[in-house]
Amino acid sequence: MIPAMPSAVISHRSTETALRFGRLAAMGTVAALILIAGVWASWGTAQYVMLTKGRERGTVEVTRCGADTCTGPYTPVSPGSQPRESVVIEKTVAVRKGQTYSVVMKPGGSDVVRSGPGGVLYSWAPMGGALLLASVVVAGGLGRVRAAWVMAGGGAALLTAAFLVI
Repeated sequence: MIPAMPSAVISHRSTETALRFGRLAAMGTVAALILIAGVWASWGTAQYVMLTKGRERGTVEVTRCGADTCTGPYTPVSPGSQPRESVVIEKTVAVRKGQTYSVVMKPGGSDVVRSGPGGVLYSWAPMGGALLLASVVVAGGLGRVRAAWVMAGGGAALLTAAFLVI
């Protein structure tokens, strides 16, 4: 006959298992939310840059810059696009007065976003930051160090490429 296992040992194991599962579920949820937020923040601009079929494409020569935005005349490149006296482009480190940039018009307004490789990489920069942040959660909270290194490497590569291209 096998002696019965003490109930304290069974209770301790089930508590430990429940706590481990709770930690993994919580950290997995946090990592997933960080990545979803990165995609959400990036897609707001990336959709215009990546899905250009049917959108107005052209160039803008920056003539004036304020604190957050720059303006300049829009010259169309795509068929059906109309020239505009002034469009608004977000002021970044890479946007300078007197330079000309290829852009895509956002529908229903006078806002434009940079197109081409620089525009694509810049629009996905929030995702690069999210990958870096989520890698810390994946390594520390989930204990998946290899996956965290892959995520961190991808985020760092994305941010570095965006910095170099722009």
